[in-house]
Amino acid sequence: MNKNSPIWNPTSISASSSRMQSFQNFVSNKTGRIFKNYKALHNWSVTELSEFWGCIASFFKIKFVTPYTYVVKNKNPFFKTKWFGDSCLSYVEHIERNFQNNKKAILYRNEKQEDTCITWNSLFLKAFEIKKELLDKGVKKGDCVVGYLPNHPLTVAAFLATNSIGAIWSCCSPDFGVESVISRLGQLNPIVLIGTKEYTYNEKKYYLSDRIKSIQKKIPTIKSVLCCEIGFKSWNLNTEKIISLESLAVEFDHPIWVLYSSGTTGRPKAITHRTGGMLMEQYKAIALHQNLKPGDHFFWHTTTGWMMWNYALGALLCGGVLCIYDGSPNYPDLGVQWRFASDKSIHHFGHGASFFIESMKNSLKDINKNNLIKLRSIGSTGSPLSKEAFSWLQKKLPEVQIISLSGGTDVCSAFLGGNPNLPVYAGYLQCEMLGASVECWNEKGEKVNNETGELVITNSMPCMPIYFWGDNQNKVYTDSYFQKFKGVWTHGDWIQKCETKGIKILGRSDSTLNRKGVRIGTSEIYRVLDQVDEIVDSIILDLPNKKDHSQLFLFVVTSKKLDFKLIDKIKNQLKIKCSAQYIPDKIISIKEVPYTLSGKKLEIPIKKILLGSPPSEVINYGSLKNPKSLDFFSQNRKHLKIL
Repeated sequence: MNKNSPIWNPTSISASSSRMQSFQNFVSNKTGRIFKNYKALHNWSVTELSEFWGCIASFFKIKFVTPYTYVVKNKNPFFKTKWFGDSCLSYVEHIERNFQNNKKAILYRNEKQEDTCITWNSLFLKAFEIKKELLDKGVKKGDCVVGYLPNHPLTVAAFLATNSIGAIWSCCSPDFGVESVISRLGQLNPIVLIGTKEYTYNEKKYYLSDRIKSIQKKIPTIKSVLCCEIGFKSWNLNTEKIISLESLAVEFDHPIWVLYSSGTTGRPKAITHRTGGMLMEQYKAIALHQNLKPGDHFFWHTTTGWMMWNYALGALLCGGVLCIYDGSPNYPDLGVQWRFASDKSIHHFGHGASFFIESMKNSLKDINKNNLIKLRSIGSTGSPLSKEAFSWLQKKLPEVQIISLSGGTDVCSAFLGGNPNLPVYAGYLQCEMLGASVECWNEKGEKVNNETGELVITNSMPCMPIYFWGDNQNKVYTDSYFQKFKGVWTHGDWIQKCETKGIKILGRSDSTLNRKGVRIGTSEIYRVLDQVDEIVDSIILDLPNKKDHSQLFLFVVTSKKLDFKLIDKIKNQLKIKCSAQYIPDKIISIKEVPYTLSGKKLEIPIKKILLGSPPSEVINYGSLKNPKSLDFFSQNRKHLKIL
């Protein structure tokens, strides 16, 4: 295939029947506007904010218990912008609209490969039972209810119960240690903690009762703990009762949940999202951009401590069936979740980019069109998906659309993503999402195309945080997004926009490599290294050096000994496919690459450690997936002769 050709194109039938096309037709009928292509539709969505978001509300028949008096009042900075003034609504009430008597709402599988079908009846009965307990414990609108729970239907029911009261939800997954939980949930002064006595991961059972006691002791505002069993003994899975949660409508700006930054450099930021903003954004992102249709089976591998758990709830909002796999993605082997997708006829399968790259490197036989006959889209996020992984997946699944997303916990959604009506080019995200005024700016603050630059957002979106909890003067908010360029949101991603192909993510802008004027994103290095069979994982750092101005250190996890032959192979590949400037000064073998719990490599914190900062000052160990992996860098800094 020509490298400039798309690897996937929508058919005329799929494009005409997509929810994106239905929305475009709706807008044209409502406003009289005609859009000749998606670019025109997107341009309208970011220049006519009031009309666009009003159309989203109308198209999805959003129920405002108290009507809005205006759609948007723009303010600068963005967090002062007002949306859907004076209105009230309920998130859970919109989920409840999809209630189907005795029909499946959730398909669940655990590591033992035990399957459970949760009907709408049983899900809402369990949520009703939890709601009653919360009310009995005095929970009311505006209170914080927090969870220490695995990815299980119980957690969904607990959220539904909390939201129906008008209380605020926040959750940590059981892979967080006690101190990490306290540093997050303790900021909110919660009054109820919902936990579980145990959970299983990688076939190992973890007991949580002592942890929960410690959390309650160290967060004195927690008045009550609901400690639940993981399993379904307390569920009535066969109930035929039709129960309404009778949800309380809240203000559009009322907090729905609090998510957290990774916390690698201090106390995690408590990112607070508005109810109406999440409702509108999930309809737009999941129904339009991922083309989820009523009845579709939707899966995204996540933990309850990652924003993708909250994002996946949108499958229920949009009328889909939420598919949950509770366990390790590579136990007993890497194909276990692909088999889940086959068994449950999943239409939309989402995961981290590293999972797809690992699947490619292991040439998984579980990925083929005969096994995954219902699959329509593959979603990828967490880090850039390499061009090679795009092409490999597409070859395996010729009719499946590969949707790479880029956004973050900051918006609990994506700025860049998919479109069922546009072609897919290997290595590129298809488009700027509707309502997201994404631009690429150079260091001078000038808009550029076909050049690398900062990803900035030039208009407000309702999914942007209302505030950071406890940040009363919005100082942390301002410092996080509005420090580099006045009046626009700087996200911290290094991108390149191509008018014909889409957008390429090159890595985090604060870790972009710059040697002798040649700039390159770390993702471009990793893309080349992913093609070297002997390399299991890698992390690259550009470190200052008084003599040569910089040294490039490449740390690799390899499947065989790192000898001179393999080192030469690595250097040759980087020279040919990147630049001679990016041949590392040193290539060093390590046992594992440090990652956050959400799957991001710790490029900047490791760089600071190697330059002499104490690890405790630059990293919160509780935010890491594998904290012991840092020992190598702190113990060998002098031996590596960096300074």
